[in-house]
Amino acid sequence: MNLITLLGDPQVFDKIRLRLSGLTGRVVAYVLLVDAVAIACIALMIASGDGVGNWFAVAGLAVVACYGERGRITLRGHFTVSISLLPAIFAAALFGPIAAMVVFGASGLGVSFPNLDRWVLTVGRMSYLGSRALTGAMAAGGVAIVNSFVDAGTERTVVAATAASLIAEIADAGFASLTYWLRGYGKWLDAVKDSLPVIVASVPFYSPAVAILALSYQHVSPWTLPLFFAPALAAQRWFLLYQEQRRLAVDLQGANERLQTANLSFARGLIATLDARDRYTAGHSAAVAIYARDIARRMDLGTEQEDLAYLCGLVHDIGKIGLPAGLLEKPGALTLEERKEMQRHSEIGERILANVETYEEIASVVRHHHERVDGQGYPDGLAGLEIPFLSRVIAVADAYNAMTSDRPYREAMPSRVARLRLAQAVETQFDTAVVAAFEAILAAADESYRVARSAEFSFVPTQTPEYVAAAVELQAS
Repeated sequence: MNLITLLGDPQVFDKIRLRLSGLTGRVVAYVLLVDAVAIACIALMIASGDGVGNWFAVAGLAVVACYGERGRITLRGHFTVSISLLPAIFAAALFGPIAAMVVFGASGLGVSFPNLDRWVLTVGRMSYLGSRALTGAMAAGGVAIVNSFVDAGTERTVVAATAASLIAEIADAGFASLTYWLRGYGKWLDAVKDSLPVIVASVPFYSPAVAILALSYQHVSPWTLPLFFAPALAAQRWFLLYQEQRRLAVDLQGANERLQTANLSFARGLIATLDARDRYTAGHSAAVAIYARDIARRMDLGTEQEDLAYLCGLVHDIGKIGLPAGLLEKPGALTLEERKEMQRHSEIGERILANVETYEEIASVVRHHHERVDGQGYPDGLAGLEIPFLSRVIAVADAYNAMTSDRPYREAMPSRVARLRLAQAVETQFDTAVVAAFEAILAAADESYRVARSAEFSFVPTQTPEYVAAAVELQAS
């Protein structure tokens, strides 16, 4: 949009007024103070005889600074950084304070160029010109101090570039953090903390880059100045990659958390359906999930496997919703045919879970949680290490909770008897290492944990719309 079109927009003044209304009194006072100090510094320097130096070089550096400003990255909310400070440091090292103030001050225009409408409407941007100019002057001041103590030569150029880089980064971060706080975006200290990694990473890059380019300009030719674009673009690319990596890491963490929450919601929805079907075993799946998770933790399998063990425990019996009506509730012993029908629940559970995109491994664990290490289990007669490890974990947790729970055909066993049964079945039905880990847990636990009556076992499925929808879908399939 050109200036004529902009001024012809009937809403332009309303937009400007809206932007101005967001500036508090303290922000306006701060801006006026900083701008006044910057103007006074420039006036004093001009009066003392300081000049800009090579106008063509300074103009080129200002263009680079403007371009670098367009690649700003966000560290926290409205707190952003860019590589526009690099040409200002170069100007400070070569041409002095006025040049550095011009270059870094001009960078504030780069964020909106060439969109005149955005430049005019972004009134707050003008508040940064004074602080940027002062930052450039401070960097040049650091160079002047070094020059007064170090003899001329390569060493002085390197030390001066390092001093200018460090002072400029600290000053820029300080002004930015103060502005961030004054404008009500957050705490000043939070912005400072976010600035520290940038300062630590930038100074080691800026110092040698500026030193090499300054030496080339002084001892080779002023035409080496275009070489400045290469490190500037490289630095900007580094910043963008840093931001992208940080954003992707945050997004990935959020996606994993949402996926984990969705998995738990879906699994709990499934067992809500099962518990509503079989009141005698209500709560069994939640108990198995907790026992399986604790076994995985005792065996130091890692957080990922602990979470997976918990999920597998929640859904290990979901196939029972596909069994004939009345089979689960039968009070007496099952006939041979009924037992075979009951054993189908692990295969049915696998088929149900295999349709869920992220449940392939869980489906396999569920299919094999009734296998035995001696190969006499079902449905596939796997033996030993052929059985998925988490299936062996679920088998122990499942059998123990079944023995210590009331069933239609018998009363619950005492926990000491169930633990003895587990020990007697190692190397035939159960994995020895898993039973040993579970026994260590039970030996150190109180009786309420051993019989799944402690507070952590009080899981009551919440009938949220998601759970109900899952139940309806499963019952219809």
